[in-house]
Amino acid sequence: MRALHRFAETVAAGLLAVIFIAFILQIALRYVFDWPVGWTAEISLVAWLWLVLWGAAFVLKDEEEIRIDVLEQAFGPRVRRVARAIGSIAIVVLFGMALPATWDYVSFMKVESTSYLKIRFDWLFSIYLAFAVAVIVRHLWQIVELVRAPRMQPVDPPSS
Repeated sequence: MRALHRFAETVAAGLLAVIFIAFILQIALRYVFDWPVGWTAEISLVAWLWLVLWGAAFVLKDEEEIRIDVLEQAFGPRVRRVARAIGSIAIVVLFGMALPATWDYVSFMKVESTSYLKIRFDWLFSIYLAFAVAVIVRHLWQIVELVRAPRMQPVDPPSS
């Protein structure tokens, strides 16, 4: 599992490098050579989309997610566990219900492509399908963990 996470981090770092190189290249081509090009902006946009969804799906750990837990802190461990389970069930159901329509939409988008690089939109948006499946799997696993856990772990790790 650690090797897969390392691979996911490497892909994310590669995408970030692509964004940086395209950005620098765009500045150089526009201001040094007076040759404005659009493909650098397009590749940055594509890499950003993939970076965000890839990172959220495969790199971000559960405890690193941003959560609004103001209400959660007011309740005891048992109520927090139930609330998290209900939230995870809702996410699984909603993402699961949306998955067939998402698949249809992404599949349909093969008829369109980007302006400069001619990347088909079904390939471009396929990362969202991976993200949606990863969200479903992650929350199914969280439900299992919440049911198996004898008591709730602290929300924030102790500061060192």
